[in-house]
Amino acid sequence: MGQQGIEVILLRQLASYLSMPIFIVDPTGTLLYYNEPAEALLGQRFEETGAMAQDEWATSFRPISGDGTPVPEDQLPLVRALADRHPAHTSFWIEGLDGVRRHLSVTAFPIDSQSGRLLGAVALFWEAAP
Repeated sequence: MGQQGIEVILLRQLASYLSMPIFIVDPTGTLLYYNEPAEALLGQRFEETGAMAQDEWATSFRPISGDGTPVPEDQLPLVRALADRHPAHTSFWIEGLDGVRRHLSVTAFPIDSQSGRLLGAVALFWEAAP
């Protein structure tokens, strides 16, 4: 996983205690962690997937829009939060690694150090009404 800022380490620790699904990436978009509530929606335990490059996780969960077209990677909230360094939100469908299709609402925001250096981004998500 490489060296991480203390902020990311603490965020991962906090995420492990929360009941809200959380997904954490580093500045390059590499998946660092998702918590147990996220495992239920993504269809596989983090210990089984481990770290994934952005292009891998952005397609592994097969994000699709309401009309069935794939959501472009650059339109995913986590990718937008990293690129724009601003919060981003949208809803879309995924097919989890367990093969189950779910409608998710996703809000992502960047993580900055006290010096302003980008440390990564976090997504909070939940199953939305279809």
